[in-house]
Amino acid sequence: MTVRVRVPASSSNLGSGFDCVGIAVDRWLVASVTLGGTGISIRRRGTLSAVPERADQDLFTRGYRAACAASGAPPGGAGGGATIEATSDIPVGCGLGSSAAAIVAGALLADAAFELSLSRAQILEIGTTIEGHPDNIAPAIYGGAVLSVHTPAGLVCAPLHVARGIELLIAVPPFPNDTKAARAALPQTLPHTDAAIAASRAAALVQGLATGDGALLGAALDDVLHVPFRRGRIPGYDAVVAAARNAGAFGATLSGAGSAILAIAPRERSAAVGSAMLAAWRDVGIPAELIECSSTVAGATVIHIPQTFQPVSTEIS
Repeated sequence: MTVRVRVPASSSNLGSGFDCVGIAVDRWLVASVTLGGTGISIRRRGTLSAVPERADQDLFTRGYRAACAASGAPPGGAGGGATIEATSDIPVGCGLGSSAAAIVAGALLADAAFELSLSRAQILEIGTTIEGHPDNIAPAIYGGAVLSVHTPAGLVCAPLHVARGIELLIAVPPFPNDTKAARAALPQTLPHTDAAIAASRAAALVQGLATGDGALLGAALDDVLHVPFRRGRIPGYDAVVAAARNAGAFGATLSGAGSAILAIAPRERSAAVGSAMLAAWRDVGIPAELIECSSTVAGATVIHIPQTFQPVSTEIS
């Protein structure tokens, strides 16, 4: 039996939804696992080809083994032989959830291959424990836009409505941003006044997405918690954001920790906004690609592929 999973990319934060809001994006990681042999080996293609991790430290392996451990599976489940084959068109290290997709894929592969019967909520907890925050993990699992909240009883996730009249545009440069360094750049504390502003803008994000209200979305995309401390790491950031706004976007911000930049625009202005963002980066010598998010993207799916055997002829001639 071979198991195959398909997991979407995701954009997190969306400005003021720091570490709690994310949305699935129409780029995909596809992975399969075949049991047998000893140890875990990983064959990578597409954007994953340049990932240097050893198989035992890879995020696929960590998600795979964590799922086995969470289910109480015997050591053979977590440490038995398996070959994972994965291909992806998700840009790596650009704020589009490539790490979350790999973790979710690994956990879902183990769940399906060993019939662990883990719920999607358990996969979310496993992924969040490895990743450190749920904002990319949740949309990778559930699809669409998702709000994730830590409570004393565990993580609570809720889908967020996104108005039909708006479109997300993500301009992706050909260089990554070090996520660990971007997180290390954040201050340990902020003034209470800034925290109050952040709370109001997070609320504005949820309502703005639901209604398409431009004023609310403009406020929500003007983050005070993380973007001011990260934007300097992205060459051309200010120019790209200004170009998006001048072309008719409600606003623009980092996708995750970057390097990609996300804009939200009225659907009728989306083509102009996307072109303006690419042109702004091109003006500073950076060729970027555009990802358009015009409809809801589904979450992860799992397919079981039965092995087929050729019949052996016993005819004697």
